[in-house]
Amino acid sequence: GLCLLVLRIFIGVHVFLVSCALPDSVLRRFIVRVMCSVLGLFVRQSDPRLRDVNVRVYIANHVTQFDHNVINLLTSCNTPALNGAPGFICWSRGFMELGVTGSRAELVESLKVYSSHRENPPLLLFPEEAATNGRAGLLRFSSWPFSILDVVQPVALQVQRPLITVSVADSSWITELLWTFFVPFTVYQVRWMPSVPRRAEELSEDFALRVQELLAMELGVVSTRLTAADKSEHMKRLRHTSLLPFAPASSQPLAARPRMPSSLTGVAPEDVRITAMAQRVKEVLPHVPLEVIRVDLAQTNCVDTTIANLLEGRVPFFPESKEAGTDLPAPPTSQAAATSGIQGSVAVPSSKQATKQFAKSPVERHLSLQERKRALYDYARR
Repeated sequence: GLCLLVLRIFIGVHVFLVSCALPDSVLRRFIVRVMCSVLGLFVRQSDPRLRDVNVRVYIANHVTQFDHNVINLLTSCNTPALNGAPGFICWSRGFMELGVTGSRAELVESLKVYSSHRENPPLLLFPEEAATNGRAGLLRFSSWPFSILDVVQPVALQVQRPLITVSVADSSWITELLWTFFVPFTVYQVRWMPSVPRRAEELSEDFALRVQELLAMELGVVSTRLTAADKSEHMKRLRHTSLLPFAPASSQPLAARPRMPSSLTGVAPEDVRITAMAQRVKEVLPHVPLEVIRVDLAQTNCVDTTIANLLEGRVPFFPESKEAGTDLPAPPTSQAAATSGIQGSVAVPSSKQATKQFAKSPVERHLSLQERKRALYDYARR
């Protein structure tokens, strides 16, 4: 496997040198396509006659970091560099540098000027602005690619690869390139769709949505309303969740589990898992506010640890008052004692158990905690 990887990297360097040395022509694309086949990159297109030679803007879904290079093997086109610093890396990856570092409005104006010159190759744009695996759905198309010209041609792109997934979220283009060299083969299927003109008085947002629906139907996936920013936020949540502590060993007391710093409380996002865990704690401790439970769960990531923290007074709170008309039974003595021990500022009950302190031994404290938890579970069941 390592020898194959080294050999393909060597061939890939030669492909890069040939593509840079030869001028853009049918002969150059044919030679590079044959050399890419040796690397295991196979490109197939449905019907080349469907490609409209008069269209100046191609719209494609984004699957891998090298979609523009693959489509450029079939026809001459340019993709502007939207992210990343300009220079040799940007040029070597096949992106077109416009020298525009301002807003998207300036980029659109530059692309309009570029498209007005008929001798320039057509533009290949990816309105999703982020790569996906192409198997579930399309990200919401940005409207700025549809503000350049009134006629675009959609291009449906599908990628297949054995054993290894096609596109891994949050991976760099170098990693994707090495995996492309390592796997036996990668098949790119390109399907040209009929050109789509803008309707009369149609806004760019509506035009983008209509083209997105057509591409989704052609690919057999869902047309979502999730954007590239939503994907970036989702990856941040995954990275944050991976940093949370795991469940402690059975021999370690639950209360001794390490907690996240309180400064991360406002940063931790509330997802479906946190909400479900908060409902479980709420069933055991109905007098504790739900927001307090969520905040502590974001730090501990464990239902038992949060219950222990609330019972032992590690998390101060004010109990919720019973609403009018509810016929909830009075909490048992053990729960009242736990509640009075948590608050600190509430009047101390006269019960003997409320004034009982935990022993210094961790074993005795753990046994006392288990007794109180069993009493709370019994009360919740009743």
